[in-house]
Amino acid sequence: MDKLRFLSRIIVGLVFMFSGIVKAVDPLGSAYKFNDYFIAFNLDFLKPFALVLAIFLFTAEFLAGFSVLSGYRIRTGIWGVMLLMLVFTPLTLVLALTNPVSDCGCFGDAIHLTNWQTFWKNIVLMVFTVILFAGRNKMKNVFSPLKEWSITGAVAVLFVIFSLLNLRYLQLFDFLPYKTGVNIPESMIIPEGKPVDEYETTFIYEKDGVRKEFTLENYPADDTSWVFVDQKTVLLKKGYVPPIHDFIITNPSGEDIAGEVLADPDYILIMITQKISEADPEHLSEGFETGEYCQTAGIRFLVLTASGTDELSGYPNSLTFCTGDETTLKTIVRSNPGYMLLKEGNIAGKWSWATLPPKEAFSPGMSGEQLSKMNRKSPVLAGYSSALALLLLILIVIPAFKRKK
Repeated sequence: MDKLRFLSRIIVGLVFMFSGIVKAVDPLGSAYKFNDYFIAFNLDFLKPFALVLAIFLFTAEFLAGFSVLSGYRIRTGIWGVMLLMLVFTPLTLVLALTNPVSDCGCFGDAIHLTNWQTFWKNIVLMVFTVILFAGRNKMKNVFSPLKEWSITGAVAVLFVIFSLLNLRYLQLFDFLPYKTGVNIPESMIIPEGKPVDEYETTFIYEKDGVRKEFTLENYPADDTSWVFVDQKTVLLKKGYVPPIHDFIITNPSGEDIAGEVLADPDYILIMITQKISEADPEHLSEGFETGEYCQTAGIRFLVLTASGTDELSGYPNSLTFCTGDETTLKTIVRSNPGYMLLKEGNIAGKWSWATLPPKEAFSPGMSGEQLSKMNRKSPVLAGYSSALALLLLILIVIPAFKRKK
């Protein structure tokens, strides 16, 4: 039984820590998923708190997993895991039955699961959680309660800071379809052999005041006494959806210029602001200044936003403002404003407002080496993440050595 409990600790601890980490890497993505749930369950009044609630949830997940795996405040960690499972297992069953949100987001954008896959994953995980909960009183403390609370409290603070750094400097690991190095046109292609959407079309005809539905196989093509009334088309089976399927750029004239932009052999810098009214004016001003410099230097510059034309009237008319779908813009870059550099449909670079290189770094003849330097992760985020990972490893290993001794 001790071996089974040990195996349960490893599985539950790693799953919860992994779930918390991949969400902390992309805190805005977790907040967007919360908004999806709020809309689905008519809880719109909670939308302003989505980011705070997201950070609280994935921090709780991570801490519960860390506690179970390491042994610090392990009984509290087991209680936390059990409470989370008791809440989310029934919730995922409801989601599987009703499907208001297609992807639960339990592993962020790192791993996509259907609602049924998530439910069965929770059922399996619940087995190991019950084993831990049943044997929780046999778990021994590593240090004194005060020392263990101090360690878990410090880890919680450091983990929240980690998520905020990812929010500021963009994700340490980008799991989104629009990551640097991706060719957008290639990501929009449906590979040969992949299943396509399957539809069923039903025709409604009327005869002698009676309406009847027919299919393509049996509709009364040769019987003129039947009068056509209507038709219905229903999606029977969803086919393969390419990673990128909704990339549209509408210029001020109402034309979709996405194809032209993706085919351009020269560099194009796109400033992306989902809602321009929600962006910091100082960050916008810096972006507009970069755009004017790029245009002077010979680099095409576009501002892509989901804001209406009325909102855009007060901004520099020397720049080209285009519109796009808000959800797509949020998927491209988790920053408002954020930036994407394109060349022949390839994403050559992505930056947040905090990591945008100096405007002088942009030139028509940028080399691969220059772009590599411009695309390096923020040293603050990279250094902090490495130090945090090392600290967590040490903290997890210490109890093992103490027990062995």
